[in-house]
Amino acid sequence: MIINLALILTLLTLFSGAVVLMDKLVWKTARQDGRGKSRALTVLVEYARSFFPVLIFVLVIRSFIFEPFRIPSGSMKPTLYEGDFIFVKKYSYGLRLPVLETKIIETGSPKRGDVIVFRLPSNPSINYIKRVIGLPGDEVEYERQRLKINGVVMDLVANGEIVDHAPVYIENLDGRRHEVLIYDPGHSKVDGIYLIPEGHYFVMGDNRDRSKDSRYIGTVPEEYLVGEAIRVWMHFVPGKMPLWERIGKKIE
Repeated sequence: MIINLALILTLLTLFSGAVVLMDKLVWKTARQDGRGKSRALTVLVEYARSFFPVLIFVLVIRSFIFEPFRIPSGSMKPTLYEGDFIFVKKYSYGLRLPVLETKIIETGSPKRGDVIVFRLPSNPSINYIKRVIGLPGDEVEYERQRLKINGVVMDLVANGEIVDHAPVYIENLDGRRHEVLIYDPGHSKVDGIYLIPEGHYFVMGDNRDRSKDSRYIGTVPEEYLVGEAIRVWMHFVPGKMPLWERIGKKIE
């Protein structure tokens, strides 16, 4: 079962705010007229007064500034590992209302090479994280592990490292360099040419042979964007020691 934390937080904030408002407008007047409140109502008001400022602070931070996410798989290796906890900058691609996800302020759009979190178009309750490869209007070609964007082949050079028995390569996306894993150099599972519609983005995982990305799920509409992944703040997998060296790692 998927828990909608944004909805729960919003409802709790609205409820506690409504209790505080009712106390100021109705119940306080009743007390002044000599009519008391029940003990249960008194306790409810006290809790609402205590939690409302905290709830609204958390709601604003989580909805408009930063939101924490946990990486559930290895599809973004070697950039991100399963068990990484990351911060996502929510205001990178516009401010959106919580729960409704309606954009209210335009602040920018994804750039090629950005690592983004987005809601899966076929099931918006699920969040995915991938790297932006194709922008609106681009032609993206992927063949034998090589990317060609608008007719230009992106540089791909081995750096000599091995992760999970696969060589690590440095890919250059229009000047933005990042690492990718390629298990079978020269051979890729899914090749093709993709034309990116306006308002859509083509995304791929850095673990190129083990990523369910736009090659499988299609392009990502702009309205499904959540934000830009910027930094790892913790790494923990149950039953294993945390990888302390990953704490504070900038996502590039």
